[in-house]
Amino acid sequence: MTNNHLFSSYTQLKNTWDEMYNQNIEVRKQYEKITAFLKRTSSNTLLKKEELAKKLFMSQGVTFTVYSDNEGIEKIFPFDIIPRILTATEWRKIDLGIKQRITALNLFIKDVYNEQFIIRDGIVPADLIYSCPNFLREMKGVKVPHDIYVHIAGVDLIRNNDGEFYVLEDNLRTPSGVSYMLENREISKRIFPGILPENNIRSVSNYPNVLYKKLQELSDQNNPNVVLLTPGIYNSAYYEHTTLARLMGIELVEGRDLVVKDHFVYMKTTNGLKRVDVIYRRVDDEFLDPLEFNAASSLGVAGIMASYRKGNVVIVNAPGTGIADDKAIYIFVPNMIKYYLNEEPILKNIVTYQLAKPDEFKHVAENIKDMVIKKTDGSGGYGMLMGHEASEKEIKDYLKTVKKNPSNFIAQPILRLSTAPCCIDGKLSPRCIDLRPFALSGRDGIDITPGGLTRVALKKGSLVVNSSQGGGSKDTWVIQ
Repeated sequence: MTNNHLFSSYTQLKNTWDEMYNQNIEVRKQYEKITAFLKRTSSNTLLKKEELAKKLFMSQGVTFTVYSDNEGIEKIFPFDIIPRILTATEWRKIDLGIKQRITALNLFIKDVYNEQFIIRDGIVPADLIYSCPNFLREMKGVKVPHDIYVHIAGVDLIRNNDGEFYVLEDNLRTPSGVSYMLENREISKRIFPGILPENNIRSVSNYPNVLYKKLQELSDQNNPNVVLLTPGIYNSAYYEHTTLARLMGIELVEGRDLVVKDHFVYMKTTNGLKRVDVIYRRVDDEFLDPLEFNAASSLGVAGIMASYRKGNVVIVNAPGTGIADDKAIYIFVPNMIKYYLNEEPILKNIVTYQLAKPDEFKHVAENIKDMVIKKTDGSGGYGMLMGHEASEKEIKDYLKTVKKNPSNFIAQPILRLSTAPCCIDGKLSPRCIDLRPFALSGRDGIDITPGGLTRVALKKGSLVVNSSQGGGSKDTWVIQ
């Protein structure tokens, strides 16, 4: 029996790329098997699968934190059971594009903290570098192990209505979300047994093993001691910290668990001090070392930067990496690719306006209803202005704030994010999505996990996919 009720209200959005249907309202080839399965499945059965997914997430404690929510900070991460599916051809371009981009960004970070050729040659303005809050003067001239600054990256992609993938932003400081990617796949295996092998879907479960191997290879010690440094239980990504430490079989530590002695980092144990060789830190630069950055910080370790400079410990990602994921620097990444690699960018940037330039500010202000304005150091969907949703007063007040320090803001056209089918109230309905693939860099090159985290704007008509702003996620299938 065919479940026509499930598909009865699926209406494609105008001028929007739909992941499941083409322009002729035909199911795309990669979705044929899953749609055939869904049509054979009753709405009641799908509802039970949804309930099972929620129970599994709850039992696993898969949560995130919303700091602005007065009702309570811990929430179960919303999950949509219908997977987002990419073809092998689509993934190949994404894979090559991200590797190209990370390679160029790593070269850029090395350059700005050493010879600064890209500044001397006028490719990136010096004042933009030095005014960036993520530029660490303390990293000038520091020898970084194997010249790798970006060990772990999450690159946010969107598919525009032309069907092409564009880079929305580069997350290079302490990128999060990979634990949700892993958990989403485990849930899919439980609620769709047999469907993944039938669709020949590439695995993502090897991520922790690949990460651990790359972390170990960064140290010159035999059997190096690797730890994961967390800010603690009140951090929004604490669930992820505990999950990754468990899956890699390494210690999860806080700043109070570590001490620097004779320029070496040690972990406090019941048997005394144990040397630490590699630190996968989820603590921001500002809080990493109270002797050099924020003196009030209790999250980091006093003296850790001195140990790092002497080469006695490896910090992942390298301090100062944030210079390359600042939204003001994002504009220049295509130029970096051409400058360092002599290649054309495989993945395009979104057109971005620098509001410190009077003519670009004027253009944005005149077309504000078609623009989104972001803080250059913002994240999580906070502090943005979505022009098409804002009132005249909100726009006026926001632009007044921008004028006080326009170099701290950029603007982009509001794009038509692609949509994917989501199970809403027992029916399939299109919702806007993006994609965050995860890249791991090591001595043996860059590996991209085949899939990544697909974030979804569960609110009808919304373009904001951040979990902190009402978004959720879905499993991402890449066909072998």
